Amino acid sequence: MNDPRTPTPDGELLRPVAHLRAKAAALLLFTLLLVAGSVLYLLYARGAFEPTQRLVLTADDSEGVAVGMDMTFSGFPIGRVRRIELAGDGNVRILVDVARRDAHWLRQSSVFTLVRGIVGGTTIKAYSGILTDPPLEDGAERPVLRGDATAEIPQLMSNARQLLENLNALTASDSALGGAVGNVRALTERLNAPGGALGVLMGNEQDAKKIVTTLERTNQLLARIDGMAAKADRQVFGAGADPGLVPEVRAAVVQLHALLADARQSLTKVDAVLAEAQAVGANAREATTDLGLLRAEVEASLRKVEGLVNEVNRKWPFARDTELKLP
Repeated sequence: MNDPRTPTPDGELLRPVAHLRAKAAALLLFTLLLVAGSVLYLLYARGAFEPTQRLVLTADDSEGVAVGMDMTFSGFPIGRVRRIELAGDGNVRILVDVARRDAHWLRQSSVFTLVRGIVGGTTIKAYSGILTDPPLEDGAERPVLRGDATAEIPQLMSNARQLLENLNALTASDSALGGAVGNVRALTERLNAPGGALGVLMGNEQDAKKIVTTLERTNQLLARIDGMAAKADRQVFGAGADPGLVPEVRAAVVQLHALLADARQSLTKVDAVLAEAQAVGANAREATTDLGLLRAEVEASLRKVEGLVNEVNRKWPFARDTELKLP
């Protein structure tokens, strides 16, 4: 028998094969560990190990809703749809896991919407108007308001079809717009006719001719008025050898100014004479006052003389004339 410790040709061939098998097993194990680590990291990144609270949204239709879609608040994802189930009353229950670190954005007065847009997928959004309300409890059940923009497309198409029908009826040859266009065309033809706009305004050619005749007579009357105005200007202001009325009036005014100057000088002289007369009157008034005093003194003297003569006659009675005569 051969000693097992003695190398043989077959053993030398099996060693490299065993070594390759060990390397392959190690590589496979490393690959499995790498895949498991990636899965764990993805689960961690997706919040699989993060504590959450449950929110149940009820709707009458869950079209467009898928497991794993986000529920957003102000554009940021705060929850994820975990399961969709049909309730006993026929409504849909959408179970959403909300991260506890973002649960404070949800309040008891929060509103949830499920909107399906024309472009893009369905979105679930949360709105909290009053952030001071009590926070939403774990396992709360709230109705979701559903809006489908594509549901309005048939109504829009119907309105567009009705609008096109109205437009076709409006632009038809026997429509009111066609009649209005015909009237405008006829009016344009009449405007381009010899009568022009005047014929359109008056309605017939006879009245238009009357208006033209009236305008011609008005022009003649204006020409006559211009001639009369020229004659009036010539008579008033003068022209050529004719001095006109204005120069004569100007000369009369100059003469009147001269007469007024003479009258002013005469009045000045009269004022001087009146001043002298006033002075003479004042002197006469003073002289009259002095004469009155003198007369009073003379009368007093005569009374004294008369009293003296009467006294003499009383004492010496002689028959003679005792009357005194004033000079």
